[in-house]
Order: sequence, then structure tokens, then C-alpha cells
Amino acid sequence: MSIEQFIEELEKLEIILTEKQIKQLDQYYQLLIEYNQYMNLTGITEKKEVYLKHFYDCITLKKAVHLEKVETLCDIGSGAGFPGLVLKIVFPNIHIVLIDSLNKRVEFLKTVIQQLDLKGIEAIHIRAEDYAQQNRSKFQIVTSRAVAHLSMLSELSLPLVQKDGYFIPMKANIELDLHTLNSIVSKLNGKVEEIISFDLPIENSIRNLIKIKKIGETSLKYPRKFSDIKKKPLK
Repeated sequence: MSIEQFIEELEKLEIILTEKQIKQLDQYYQLLIEYNQYMNLTGITEKKEVYLKHFYDCITLKKAVHLEKVETLCDIGSGAGFPGLVLKIVFPNIHIVLIDSLNKRVEFLKTVIQQLDLKGIEAIHIRAEDYAQQNRSKFQIVTSRAVAHLSMLSELSLPLVQKDGYFIPMKANIELDLHTLNSIVSKLNGKVEEIISFDLPIENSIRNLIKIKKIGETSLKYPRKFSDIKKKPLK
């Protein structure tokens, strides 16, 4: 995906980037490639691939929610900053918290935040389950991209969401059938409101946004460990 194609596809999502935002995304890409030489941030390094499979893919969260109206968002297992850092650049109105359990990645995120002079965003080195215990019902939107497994992720993420807010995992493949997912989510006082499936432009690979609404509080005490949640490569 060329820069021109990237801008054109965003316009189809009713997103018009400023020159500053275009420059910030390019700076982000340059830092990603620089740090990726000695850190395992991404296996995707070609510019056209990064813009399609990382930058554009992250922004498709807009298909599920009006991000222009969102005030708070938490990105669980942010890794190299996908989707949270990309969303901050494109939607500066959102206060975003990036959570990751590996300090080296968090230091990279902090470097990008500083270099791009981003405000209203923080990267925190903490186990996701510990952060969730301390920050219940804090965010309008909680998301994660390419993090497995969906059942464990739901147990972790829904308690972070405000009542009537949403947990929206971004998945290439959904490993649970809808009945099983609904059963898990209902025990957490959530409801699967919609599954938005679409193809990425150009390569036509499948993507899914699972829109889960928080309808009440949960008393879950996190009996399971979440620190071993790993990123799965997108195909």
C-alpha cells in the first residue's frame, strides 16, 4: 500500500489526515524500523506492508465505533504500538493507555511518544492482569490486536470497560464459535453486539472486529494468568 493508497483508503472511512499526521506516521515507521534491528517488534518491515498490515489495519477500528467521540481507550498487549499508538496519531482526541508486559517494548513506545510529541498517551510496563485489578470500569473502549486467546482476553478486558462501553478485540481469525463466545461473555456481564468482518484492501485478507458491550459489573478475581499472552502474526 503506497502512501497515496493509504490516504485514499482512509478517506473511504471518512478520515482526512493532516500533513502533521502524515509526517508523524512516517516518523513512527522510521523509528519502528530502526529499533526493530535489535528488538523483536515486527516481522513486517517493508514500508508498503507496514502501512497496510499495521497502520491501516489498526485504524479499521473506526468501523466498529465513532472514535472521534471516544475519550478513553486502553490497548492491551500493545507490543510495538498497534493499534494504540496509531490511533493516537489519527485520533488525538482520545486519551490512550498502552499496556505491555515487556519493558523493552514499553521503552520503545515511550521513545515514539516523546519523538512525536504526543500528548494524552502513556505506556505502562505492567502485567495486564495486575493493571486490570487496579483499574476496573475505567475506559470507554478497551481493545487488543492479534492477541490470543479470546476467552482469556475477554476475562481480562471486560472488567476494565465502563458500563455501556465496549471491548473490541481485533482478530484475523476467531477461534471460538459464536455460541461459546456468547456464553463466556455473558458470565462477565457482557454481550456480543456485533461481529464486523471485512477484507483488507489490496491483499484481501480477512479481519474481524468483535464488538462486545459491557452491560454490568463483574466480580471476577482473575484466577488465571495472563502474562503469557503472546502476539500472533497476522496473515
